[in-house]
Amino acid sequence: MSHLKILIELTRLNKPIGFMLLFWPCSWGLAYANSIDQNLNLFLNYLILFFLGSVLMRSAGCIFNDIVDKDYDKKVKRTKKRPIASGKISVIHSFVYVLLLCFLAFLVLINFNFLTILLGMSSMILAFAYPFMKRITYWPQLFLGITFNWGIIMAWTAINNSISTEIIILYISAIFWTLGYDTIYGAQDMSDDEIIGLKSTSIKFKKNIKVFVSISYLITASLILFLFGGKIGFNFFTILLIGFFLSLIYQIKKFDYMKPKLCLNIFKFNNFSGLIFFGALLTLNY
Repeated sequence: MSHLKILIELTRLNKPIGFMLLFWPCSWGLAYANSIDQNLNLFLNYLILFFLGSVLMRSAGCIFNDIVDKDYDKKVKRTKKRPIASGKISVIHSFVYVLLLCFLAFLVLINFNFLTILLGMSSMILAFAYPFMKRITYWPQLFLGITFNWGIIMAWTAINNSISTEIIILYISAIFWTLGYDTIYGAQDMSDDEIIGLKSTSIKFKKNIKVFVSISYLITASLILFLFGGKIGFNFFTILLIGFFLSLIYQIKKFDYMKPKLCLNIFKFNNFSGLIFFGALLTLNY
């Protein structure tokens, strides 16, 4: 296998859903901030930078996760062929890639103000702590939500150079969105995870997993309505917001934890959910 192909597998660049789910919260924060302090050129510039940062940090996170989980990955059907677990690349070479990707991400980060840089540096602590959570708690999906949606706050501070109550509410709503979709994603590996002793919300709420996902998405929707209820009316924002809510309802209706392939497809559907809510935030003033 060519080294390039191994690197693509290692970073999951062949599976863009991962970095897109990291990018959408960043885009939400930017769109919300720009609706208040409109500057199209700055918005587009930052949108590109956050996209690049999302790709780089997601890639670094995937490699680090595989380094930490290599012994577990060998025992799980879905992950046993990953490059590190299967021996296609060494841990040392993989770690060099992690450092390189983090350095490139840092070059992106220094284009922002000091507060955003500080938040970005702190997010790396969260990102590299995540792989250990599934060993110590049944709530790694919650920790992932805290980590994956950090970009909402960073995007807001990149434009406003401050943190507000409004953006914290949007951040919390996104955490529950991630808690829901990653519980769906985790349902694929429940059997293997239970055997090897890994923990997840998928396992913890196995008997009531659809209820748990429903509650998570309901909290997301409720916080968004609390935040943007005053904008609801006969406008594009309302149409797109309804579309976002319907996308969550669709996932709940279709979800069946006994069907791994269906779980993966529903998880991937959140790329559309993220896009449509981004579109809604873009139309806040129209």
